[in-house]
Amino acid sequence: MIKKKKTEKIRTEKNRWIQNILSPNLKLLPERLPVFTTVSNLLIDELIYTPADIPDFNYIRDIGFSGEYPFTRGAYPSMYRGRIWTMREFAGYGTAEETNKRFKYLLKKGQTGLSVAFDLPTLMGYDSDHHYSIGEVGRCGVAIDSLSDMERLFRDIPLNKITTSMTINAPAAVIFAMYVALAEKRGIPLSQLGGTIQNDILKEYIAQKEWIYPPKPSIRLITDTISYCVKNLPKWHPISISGYHIREAGASAVQELAFTLSDGLAYVDACIKAGMKIDEFAGRLSFFFNSHNDFFEEIAKFRAARRIWAREIKKIYRPANFHSMQMRFHTQTAGCSLTAQQPYNNIVRTTVQALAAVLGGTQSLHTNSMDETLALPTERAVTIALRTQQIIANESGAANTVDPLGGSYFIEALTNKIEEGVCKYFKKIDELGGMVEAIQQGYPQREIARSSQWYQQAIEKKEKIVVGLNEFVEEEEPIETLKIGPEIEKKQIKAVKGIRKKRNKKRWEASLKRLKGAAEGKENLMPYIIDAVKAYATVGEVSNTLKEVFGEYKEPALF
Repeated sequence: MIKKKKTEKIRTEKNRWIQNILSPNLKLLPERLPVFTTVSNLLIDELIYTPADIPDFNYIRDIGFSGEYPFTRGAYPSMYRGRIWTMREFAGYGTAEETNKRFKYLLKKGQTGLSVAFDLPTLMGYDSDHHYSIGEVGRCGVAIDSLSDMERLFRDIPLNKITTSMTINAPAAVIFAMYVALAEKRGIPLSQLGGTIQNDILKEYIAQKEWIYPPKPSIRLITDTISYCVKNLPKWHPISISGYHIREAGASAVQELAFTLSDGLAYVDACIKAGMKIDEFAGRLSFFFNSHNDFFEEIAKFRAARRIWAREIKKIYRPANFHSMQMRFHTQTAGCSLTAQQPYNNIVRTTVQALAAVLGGTQSLHTNSMDETLALPTERAVTIALRTQQIIANESGAANTVDPLGGSYFIEALTNKIEEGVCKYFKKIDELGGMVEAIQQGYPQREIARSSQWYQQAIEKKEKIVVGLNEFVEEEEPIETLKIGPEIEKKQIKAVKGIRKKRNKKRWEASLKRLKGAAEGKENLMPYIIDAVKAYATVGEVSNTLKEVFGEYKEPALF
């Protein structure tokens, strides 16, 4: 009763302030008001936040302490006071040798984890000499065709002393098998390997569109990977459930969380149906989020993500181990927010987005380079991006306190608001029969398309200002960019053809035959895929073998 009276008193005072103090001042700024009402979606009485905006706030229930349920304030008790987030610049271009040089360059500059970008043919499960690969080999990432490429990619890099993240999905099991085979060839115990493979096919159907097989066999490959890691690679994260690409496709912050967490719950269900127990695998699931331009919204989004995931896992699956409810995630600054115009402005955008990720409690971070909207990053640009993280970590003071914005009326109200929006989407997805069914009906795709259209129209109408794009425009000098020439493709094609000539043909044929037989049955496919890549079967050959059994996915027409 006392709390209710106090809230009402504050609300009354706020109304007085709006009528007597705020309203007369807003009349002096008529051009500024539409920015709040149409873009930030804030009402006039939300320009300032008070305890009345979080009337039912309960500290222990809603935010508590870091490292404890519901993990709103952070996944670990001491957060960055115990360990700074992993600095992991996304890198990969041309051949394995060139990317290996970039890895070593970044490690020398102080990077603390590796992150591999693969080219489009690899992402789609094609070899470099396939006719679909023409013009794309090594362009947007490194070309990987066989175990030979993987050997050269990680030459002189100690796999047991560094964590590696690999952003690949449809052929994720094949690339992961190559990494495992490489470790075994070097005599490194699999128990010492740490890192992540993205392996998130549902977000491909929703947003990025790099798929090979239909949903059911694709999810089987994912659960097989998770099961294999549970038994053999206790430090490895066998899936990184990605909201990043959903946001890049045009989703709002709420949609990014809702669809990503729904994907995550679908994977949990699939693992349990495959015979695993929640406490066997949930602690090894990881997430991957976007950090966009709205500074406070992004911070609130990250806090809400941890809380929602913990509550859903606890409510649905009743784990015995509290680690099963912990959400750990990697963050990348928003590529879609970068502009080709005035690219130096992108350094500032990336800094703001990176700071939001840190204040939101990320475990790992990639900061985009200023030139990424024009080409692959130059060494100069990627160094600036890495230095941005290092300055935030060592000079800003942002890492000194756990969740420093926790308790802010605005942050807590915004965290609650995002959670409410996500829960509404959860309800709709449940009504449609779950996330896989919702995707097949095109529901998340249509929602993202509407959000993307609204965002673009706001820019075109100048309701949303993008510096250098629709305001403060000026002529500028072009900047230096990294060039990938046709000689890269010729070199890689020659290499893959050479591997086919040198390998043991009988061993290669037998390994693919065994893989096909296993795919037709119900066995875990990972041992068979590892056996095939050890015989130097290529990404395309393994993918084609599985296509013979699983078929290919065709997206339904969406309107």
